[in-house]
Amino acid sequence: MNLPIKERANAAFDETSTSHRFIAELLDQANIRINGHRPWDIQLNAPGVIENVLARGNLGLGESYMQGEWECEQLDEFFARLLKAQLHQRVKPTQLIYHSLRTRLLNRQSGKRVWKVGEKHYDLGNEFYAAMLDQRMTYTCGYWKNANTLDAAQEAKLDLICRKLQLEPGMRVLDIGCGWGSFMAYAAEHYGVECVGLTISKEQAEFGKRLMNKGLPVVFRLQDYRDETELFDRIVSVGMFEHVGHKNYREYMAVANRCLKDEGLFLLHTIGKNLSNTVTDPWIDKYIFPNGELPTLGQIMDASEGLFVVEDVHNFGADYDRTLMAWHQNFETHWLAFKAQYGERFYRMWRYYLLSCAGVFRAREIHLWQLVMSKQGVQGGYARVS
Repeated sequence: MNLPIKERANAAFDETSTSHRFIAELLDQANIRINGHRPWDIQLNAPGVIENVLARGNLGLGESYMQGEWECEQLDEFFARLLKAQLHQRVKPTQLIYHSLRTRLLNRQSGKRVWKVGEKHYDLGNEFYAAMLDQRMTYTCGYWKNANTLDAAQEAKLDLICRKLQLEPGMRVLDIGCGWGSFMAYAAEHYGVECVGLTISKEQAEFGKRLMNKGLPVVFRLQDYRDETELFDRIVSVGMFEHVGHKNYREYMAVANRCLKDEGLFLLHTIGKNLSNTVTDPWIDKYIFPNGELPTLGQIMDASEGLFVVEDVHNFGADYDRTLMAWHQNFETHWLAFKAQYGERFYRMWRYYLLSCAGVFRAREIHLWQLVMSKQGVQGGYARVS
């Protein structure tokens, strides 16, 4: 029997309804309450949120949040508790079967599609990212081992990469997915190397001209990594492999192998996941990183087999939680300057993105790996740097 609209709306807040009881019992396992009083409890502001989540998973949860239909003071802890309790494994919306099949079967990171993430995400505006990130505009995980500020953590990460690559003056370095050039500028300034950076973002390439105008030996190329053919002493890729896609992992490694000198080193810095049979979160895919995909360590090893010797693997994924929280603080601090341009829906979307991702790292569902590879193995062994 179909209830009238008014009665259906009221039923959404009915604690005796089947869907409400089911979700409430699940959330209780994560010590989260519906309309509770703790900062990580979920507050329902409109009917239909629970049904939307049951039908569409995190896509429905995220879109409901963007529309203001529910609230949570401490979103990061809300998601950390959800994931630690493995509640995301208990709700499998049938409507997401299509998304799963599409992710597995299609090459969503093909040559034509690869530019989409640059246009949708990285071209939001250099001023916006300058307000959120550190002074070098480094849009990847910081290294907080001996750091207390975002600027210090990012410089520590850049220096860590330089030391792992054993950079020396005069070397030529290829940066695959160079962002706004923070690594290239740092390496050129402190280690005397020349850098070539590849990006698919017009905004980032435009920003790169400022670095070149300062006289630094860095070059930005607006091109797909697959089109690179030059030979380099070192190769680095920081936060780009997440956009490659499993159907292209082998080709990516082949390109790196082709462009690296025989005695060179390659450092891959990437977010990764625990299970290979999971698909990209549909909300992240739709609103934040189109066609993105996180690898597992096994997938990276398979893709590099016969092409590289893995010299070192370093996991500091817990540092990404702290990095995202620092980005969120900057975002909140500077939001008024961008409110008129982006609007309330964007604000809620971006807040959901930063804090939900912080929660996922906190729950150790995803990680941050740095792998150092060589083509023929470092003679005498590779000396680990930390």
